[in-house]
Amino acid sequence: MTKIDTWREAALTAGNAMWREAGSRASEARDELTRRTALARQPQPAGAIPPSLRLLLGELSVLGRRRTGVLAQHTARNPQPVMLLPGFGAHPMRMRRMMRALETSGHAVHEWGLGFNLGPTPENFAFLLGRVSQLARLHGEPVALVGWSLGGLFAREIARRYPDNVRMVITMGTPFSGDPRANNAWRAYQFVTGHPVDEPPVECDFAAKPPVPTVALWSPKDGIIAPRAAAGWPHERDRAVAMRCNHLAFASDPGTIAEVLHQLDWED
Repeated sequence: MTKIDTWREAALTAGNAMWREAGSRASEARDELTRRTALARQPQPAGAIPPSLRLLLGELSVLGRRRTGVLAQHTARNPQPVMLLPGFGAHPMRMRRMMRALETSGHAVHEWGLGFNLGPTPENFAFLLGRVSQLARLHGEPVALVGWSLGGLFAREIARRYPDNVRMVITMGTPFSGDPRANNAWRAYQFVTGHPVDEPPVECDFAAKPPVPTVALWSPKDGIIAPRAAAGWPHERDRAVAMRCNHLAFASDPGTIAEVLHQLDWED
């Protein structure tokens, strides 16, 4: 056999191996897509009532709309480090209006450091625990956590585990109470994350009130999360305050930003 024949045979063998590997990966991808699609098509439990279709359609009015409401001037009575945690599918840039308002009032504001929020994993949750601990050491005091929707679930669990590093938790439209399917986002969540909404890959107890001051901001206009799920019951939070904004507007609504600033002035 000539060298050319040897090279040709080697190339064919390598090519066949690559095609087999590509075929195997394609098959695995199809299986995973099928599994996630099945998760997204699960029926709505009878007792988990999400917001109405009318309210859900109302959320569309927020998309692409520039918030123009005037933000009231506020000077923090208790300037402190604050970390903002975005909602499911959102990037920290969606919270930039709130960030600027908190910074202007005197708070030291930090992003969560993970980019888009695509759900919990053991790795990103461990990162957040470390980041909050690092910020607490940097500032020499506990950090206030302000979480929007799914970001609020992260915040509550961080505070439950590391209360010495967290001053308080403020959630905005966060479904911490009741059935985790009492919303219009759980199917999309299951498709994107690949796990059932009530079986996250991180051990947690979202309904358990963290041992720090905990404020739940909720809205009767929320088209994504059921109001009761976001307001919770008295034993699950310290305060519940009703807002008048859509779910997708929590991080940019002037009234909600003013309420967050007010709650950050909480005196122990």
